Formats: sequence, C-alpha cells, structure tokens
Amino acid sequence: MTVAGAGPGTALSDTSGPDTRPAGQISPGPLAVGRDAYRDAMARLGAAVNVVTSDGAAGRCGFTASSVCSVTDDPPTLLVCLNRTGRNNERFKRNGVLCVNVLTARHEALSAAFAGPLDSSARFAAARWSTLSTGAPVLEDAGVAFDCRIAQVTEIGTHSVLFCEVEAIRTGRIEEALIYLGRAYHHLATPA
Repeated sequence: MTVAGAGPGTALSDTSGPDTRPAGQISPGPLAVGRDAYRDAMARLGAAVNVVTSDGAAGRCGFTASSVCSVTDDPPTLLVCLNRTGRNNERFKRNGVLCVNVLTARHEALSAAFAGPLDSSARFAAARWSTLSTGAPVLEDAGVAFDCRIAQVTEIGTHSVLFCEVEAIRTGRIEEALIYLGRAYHHLATPA
C-alpha cells in the first residue's frame, strides 16, 4: 500500500479515529492503518462463528472465535488465533489439542456464553458434548467439528496462531450458518 507522504518503513497511525462514514460511502482515499481503522475494516469481513474447545492436563476450556481458517488439505490443517492475554491461552498450549466446533444459527446463545465472563463449567453446561480422537470436547449438534492436534504455535502481536492438524471430522445436519459481520450476528440460509 502506498500513502502520500509515507516513505518505506514509515509507521502509519490512525489520527482520525474510527471510520464513522455511513455504510456504502466510498472512502476518498486510503485510511491510515491504526488499530481503530484496522478493527473497523475487519468488522466488514464476515466470518463463521466457532466455539473452540480443549481438554487435557491443563483442564477443560473454550472460547468463541471467528479467526479460524483452512491452511492446507495435505495434511489437513487449519489455524486458530487466540489472544495471548486470554485466560485460556496457556491451557490450550499445554493441552496440545482442540476442537473447532462450527456453530449454526441456533447456537447464538452458546456463542455468547463462550465469549462472556462465565467460568468453564458454566460454559460447558450450556450444551451437550462428546469426544472424537483427541479428547477435546465436541459439540454434539455442531454444523461440523474439526478435532485437532496443535502442531505449531506462532506468536504474532497480541495473538498466538495455532496451526492444528485435523485428526477427525464430524459433520452435522445442514442448517442456517451463524456469521459475525459488522459486530453483529447474522443467519445465512444454506442452499436446499
């Protein structure tokens, strides 16, 4: 990206605050890439909503995440971003396993439970769970569940990026998807 007046290596800052233009209004030029501008731009990137769970020597834990994506299909690998200051960061790393439970539209309350201040036992009491290969909790009625072993961790800025090799998959019935876009939940109908 080139910004007028910015030379190579110049750090850009957000001096204008959050992007408050009405939806659909086109920017007259590039925005400075500060924290608020970046977060506002990312809010426009819709993503599936997931509850990521783990269990093992460090105990049972989980959190809501939209920062999950496929890396490769050989070997089947996905990545999960986890806040480095989050209460579960070290537990996930010590357990070495996780399950990405992809939520459907009817799981909106479960997403909120795993995103909020509830303790681990209260979070897990809100749904039915089982296990597949790794022992990580699998949501019984997830749209799809990816049971994984953490293969690599990379620390970048505020987050740990967990590269996870998929050991087992369980698919649920096809339902409306739960998407997070514009700092709000949306339901996306699936083709018949």
